[in-house]
Amino acid sequence: MSAIDLTGKRYWLVGAGDGLGRALAHHMSRAGIEVIVSSRSEDKLQELVDELPGKATVQTVDIADDASVEAAAEAVGDIDGIVLLAGVYWPFSAKEWNCEQGVAMANINFTGFMRVLGRVMPQFVEKDAGHVVITSSLSGFRGLPGSIGYTASKAATMSLAECMYADLRNTGIRVQVANPGFIKTQLTDKNAFDMPFLMEPDAAAREMFELMLTDNFKKSFPTVFSLFFRVGQFLPDWLYYRIFGR
Repeated sequence: MSAIDLTGKRYWLVGAGDGLGRALAHHMSRAGIEVIVSSRSEDKLQELVDELPGKATVQTVDIADDASVEAAAEAVGDIDGIVLLAGVYWPFSAKEWNCEQGVAMANINFTGFMRVLGRVMPQFVEKDAGHVVITSSLSGFRGLPGSIGYTASKAATMSLAECMYADLRNTGIRVQVANPGFIKTQLTDKNAFDMPFLMEPDAAAREMFELMLTDNFKKSFPTVFSLFFRVGQFLPDWLYYRIFGR
């Protein structure tokens, strides 16, 4: 299967200020793709644009705010594709519920994606062309301990991608979802436990960009680590929670 050529295409990267999003912007820019990079921090975005070898612009956005998303989408204008990468994370369990953090994770990690797609999808549908790449997580496959908010929001983004793919797979709009494991970022720095197969942002971005160059719907990585989560979907509850519910 030959790779899809994205040279000269125009992509909006939402959540490109740090980590995976920043690294992906570099991969895409080196491949000749014009990128519009977005997050809440204009300073970080401008630093990123100054580093990139290709055409790139800054557009700040707060995806937790309807007016901000509307204004950003209008400023960005016509695009060939969008990559949704934004996310926040705080670890806590149902025994130590943090309402503010839980709502923030739901609002940014999932509802924020819905806000942005609500502004982008009409133009894609009208021209029957476009590319939507959604970032979920291996944690979204099934419930995990100590991850209220994050795991639930990632399960929602995974389902969002699956529903969109079901609706659009026979159209000119490509929908893809990337499910990475642990990536070394300011988010995973909050974890006090061992993180198997921890990836550097550049390595994770390479995996994600390789997905974007194919017609495949889903990619879960690192491959070996992802097997634990995918197999976990098929285990009976009593066995799954005995193994993973610690």
